[in-house]
Amino acid sequence: MSVLIKNGRIITATDDYVADIFIEGETISAIGKNLNVVADETIDATGKLVMPGGIDPHVHLDMPFMGTYSSDNYETGTRAALFGGTTTVIDFILQKQGNSLQSALQEWKSRSDNNAVGDYSFHMAVTDFNVDTKKEIKHFIEEEGITSFKTFMAYKGALMIDDRQMIDLMLEVKKHGGLINVHATNG
Repeated sequence: MSVLIKNGRIITATDDYVADIFIEGETISAIGKNLNVVADETIDATGKLVMPGGIDPHVHLDMPFMGTYSSDNYETGTRAALFGGTTTVIDFILQKQGNSLQSALQEWKSRSDNNAVGDYSFHMAVTDFNVDTKKEIKHFIEEEGITSFKTFMAYKGALMIDDRQMIDLMLEVKKHGGLINVHATNG
């Protein structure tokens, strides 16, 4: 499938101009004035801005917490995001204490796979950092593509890990080039 967007106003960090955009599949193949290409679909964007979809890096979809679930699941949450121009969301997987990161990923994939109508990715919330969890970090960063990890200083007995575990997690994630998010509320 190819799409030609004609006469759209394109604004970048350095430029502001009107041009055509030719898209083949999911790839922008050409940007220029008066492109002479044949497309399956042509959209007249005269007088309109053409911009990429937004990315929401902090969502909670179908998330169990304190006996209930967040209000949106993957279908309703990604649909609402698309209506607002957000094409990608990044959800937080919550590892259950005593379980592996891999089992948490499988649980979240069972909710997201075949239910999302937009693009999505994950952060991994680590709630039980131990010798086994430590071994999983490299795999998640290098094989699963999950490069950001969250830890909690709140919700003692549910999500919180102690200072030693947090430091060890930070060091392990750093070693493999990942990022850490900290929910920094004393709890």
